[in-house]
This record gives sequence, C-alpha cells and structure tokens, in this order.
Amino acid sequence: MHKTPMRILGIDPGLQTTGFGVVDVEGQSLRYVASGTISTRHLGKSQLPARLKVLFDGIGEINARYQPDAAAVEIIFVNVNPQSTLLLGQARGACLTALVACNLSVAEYTALQMKQAVAGHGSAAKAQVQEMVRRLLQLPGLPGSDAADALGIAITHAHVGSSMARLQTAASLGKDLSGRYRQGRTR
Repeated sequence: MHKTPMRILGIDPGLQTTGFGVVDVEGQSLRYVASGTISTRHLGKSQLPARLKVLFDGIGEINARYQPDAAAVEIIFVNVNPQSTLLLGQARGACLTALVACNLSVAEYTALQMKQAVAGHGSAAKAQVQEMVRRLLQLPGLPGSDAADALGIAITHAHVGSSMARLQTAASLGKDLSGRYRQGRTR
C-alpha cells in the first residue's frame, strides 16, 4: 500500500514580510515544493488593517495553490520594543486565522525548536539555518532568510509532528479518558 506524502505549509510571520515554505514529507524523506514571502511593504505603516488583510489573503492564496494537509507557525516571543511585539502579534494572529479559515490543523514551534530540528542546536545563526535548509531540501541555492525560516518550521513539523503522532498513539492504547474532563476542567 503506497501512502501519499503529507504536504506541510510553514509560516514565519512578520508584519512587513511573512515567509512561507511548503514541503512534502513521506516517511523520513523531505521534498521541496515552494517557498517565498508575502510582503506588506507597499502599504504605509499607518495602514495596519490593510496590511493584516494582505497577510490573510496571501495565506489563502498559498493554501489554494499548494493545498497543504497541515500548517506550522513560528511562535513569536517578546521583542525589546513592546509596540513592535504587539504589531508582530497581530500579524501572527492574521496568519493563524487565515490557516484556520482554510481548515488546516496548525502546530506551533519556537525559533529555538526550529533551529534545533534543522541545525542541531538552538543558537544557530540565520545563515546556518539557510544553509541547513538548502542541504536538507537539496536546493540549488540559499533561500531568503524569511523563506528559510518558514521552510525550517515546516521541516520541524515534519520531524516533530510524526514523533508526536507516534507518542499519542502509544499513550492512547488501552486508556479510556472519557469522563476525565468536564467542560474543559479537570476534576
């Protein structure tokens, strides 16, 4: 029985530039499908709603074109500037909402988790991530940094997601969890 590859869309959210990367995974094999960026640089900084709509619509277009089975998004941590953190959080929210509106399951990973999965250590520089993504996907050249991060998030989900699915299957064997939760709270 031949299994079809799982297609994963990785997203590196940003208000000015959001990176995306699409990979197919079949067992341990990864195959590059596409990558690029969604840019809102053509809009003024005062046009936040319009910029968020560009991100939302852009992810919808990527979904329609590549038809991924699942998505993974980078978790953003607090920056030095609180205003930048709030704006980045809104961009990330627009990306998450677009993915959910496309009926995709969404996993979330930190930059540290992505760097560990792709480069083997959490302190990898952007250039190291780009080079490892190039090698893992056998690309002819380096992807841009935003696209490389998005591809790295997709690769992380390919590795971590399959491991988590195996753990969930193993943990659920023989366990009946019904009645353990009532209205979302533990007893």
